[in-house]
Amino acid sequence: MTMGHSLPSVELQRFQQVVARSVEARSHFDVFTWLQGEMQQYLPHDIMIASWGDFSNGTIQYDIISALDGVRSLSTDQQVIKPLLLDLFKRWIESGSKPVAAMAGYDGFAIEASERTTALGDAMRTMQYAMAHGISDKRDSYDCLYVTLRVKECFNESEHEVMTLALPYIDIALRQVELLPHQGQASAVISTPLIYDLLQSRGLSGREVEILQWVALGKTNPEIGKILKISEFTVKNHMQRIFKKMDVSNRAQAVGRFKAMVSNG
Repeated sequence: MTMGHSLPSVELQRFQQVVARSVEARSHFDVFTWLQGEMQQYLPHDIMIASWGDFSNGTIQYDIISALDGVRSLSTDQQVIKPLLLDLFKRWIESGSKPVAAMAGYDGFAIEASERTTALGDAMRTMQYAMAHGISDKRDSYDCLYVTLRVKECFNESEHEVMTLALPYIDIALRQVELLPHQGQASAVISTPLIYDLLQSRGLSGREVEILQWVALGKTNPEIGKILKISEFTVKNHMQRIFKKMDVSNRAQAVGRFKAMVSNG
C-alpha cells in the first residue's frame, strides 16, 4: 500500500474517513476497537504504546493497546516498558523528530530484566520490529511518544508516512479518554508493582485486581468482559469471589475497600 500523493483518491478518502473516527472515542475500549479494527489495514501492529511526560528525567506515563492476552496498561511493570520508551524517544529526537524504526536483535529493545514475570515482558520478547513517532507539546512542556510493535515484517516507508498522517488522530483519540487508575495522582488506584503485590498478598488474584481496577473506573461486567476478552459470566464469578475475599456485599463497598487497601499500603 502506498500513501500520500501516490494513493488513489478513493483510497485516500477511505483512509481519511477511518482516521476521522478518532473523534468518536470516549473510552479505552473505543480506542482499542478503532486501532485493532479498521486502522490495522493501514498500520498493522500487535502492540501500540502511547507515552507522555518529561522524557528528560524519565517522569513518564503510558497506555498500552493490544489484543494480546494480558498485555494491558493496568498490569504492566514499569521496569519492562520504561527503558524501551526512553531509548526510542532519544532515537526519535536524533532522527529530527521523524518516524524511527528499530529491529530487535540488531539494535534491540531497551527492556531491562524485571523480578516479576509479566504478559507484556513475555510479549515483548516475541516482537521483532518497532516504529516510534512523537509530538512535542510546546505549551505544557511535555512530549508524547507513540510506539507500534509487531512480530512480522519491518515497518516500511509507506507505513512511516501512515504514522505521520495518523498520529494527530491517535493523539486526539487518547486525549478524549480518562486516565487509568495507575496514571496521575488524582485518579491513581494502583501506582506501583509493590502495591499490586500487596493486594495479592491480601488474597486477591492478579485477575481479580485487574477487574477491580476496571470496576473502580465504573465499567460494567459486560464492558470488563470485552476488555479482558472473557465472558460476562466469568466476570460475575470473579466479582463474587472478590466480594467474599474482601468481606463486602456490593461493588461500591468493594471499590471503597480496594482504595483503602491501596492508601494504607
